[in-house]
Amino acid sequence: MAGLSRSPYRGGWSMPPHLWYHRNQMRFLLLATDYDGTLAKDGHVEEQAIAALGRLRNSGRKLVLVTGRHLPDLTSIFSRFDLFDRVVLENGGLLYRPVTREQKLLCDPPNARFLAALRERQIPFVAGRTVVASWHPHEDAVFSAIRALGLDLQITLNKDAVMVLPSGINKATGLQAALDELDISAHSVVAVGDAENDHPLLRMSECGVAVANALPALKEHADIVLDASHGDGVIKLVDGLIADDLAGFVSTRGQKSVRDGSAVSLDLT
Repeated sequence: MAGLSRSPYRGGWSMPPHLWYHRNQMRFLLLATDYDGTLAKDGHVEEQAIAALGRLRNSGRKLVLVTGRHLPDLTSIFSRFDLFDRVVLENGGLLYRPVTREQKLLCDPPNARFLAALRERQIPFVAGRTVVASWHPHEDAVFSAIRALGLDLQITLNKDAVMVLPSGINKATGLQAALDELDISAHSVVAVGDAENDHPLLRMSECGVAVANALPALKEHADIVLDASHGDGVIKLVDGLIADDLAGFVSTRGQKSVRDGSAVSLDLT
């Protein structure tokens, strides 16, 4: 396959970076970013990060925000939904279309018997339209309630948060719903995150990125680990996307960089 090389990410055979640009093509068409701990620090997004997202949109790429938060909770602290083509909420349970403000459930709403069991057992929780959220140290009690009722529910951890959704629902399935609407392949996606619930998000994307403050387990499985934290890391990632589709970044899943635009082979097994 002349002119092709093994991608430093997950998509198999692909054009070397110097050919992407000589042919005026963008390798990555969409950035999916987590909110808390990634784009935001302590719930707040810096203006420099907002400006970077604007630059990415102006480059012709699309943006999807992927978060475990409920929509009312997120709108109370963040207003720039206009920057995003879609917002995946409740850890994959809800899809939001910022332009029309439409919401689409991606799974069943919380089970009434499960909510009653949590109340009966005095387990603190907050219920969204699809997700039920508690927090550490109540994960064992939450699991016990699920098991007692024989429900097909899964627990997902996000640092101190304990999120419950129907089995199979996560950030990856939520992002896929957004990609289906936007008609974009996962092979054209870069995803960035910091915590346990970002594993599926990074796995399903062509290039998975961890910010510097990410949990060690997420860094271990990321294609790229940034040297900056939170929004500063996202800014560096955006600048790299705009400059050369991340050709200047070193993949942590191999031993070489594609910084010089040459075709390199990385062992991703």
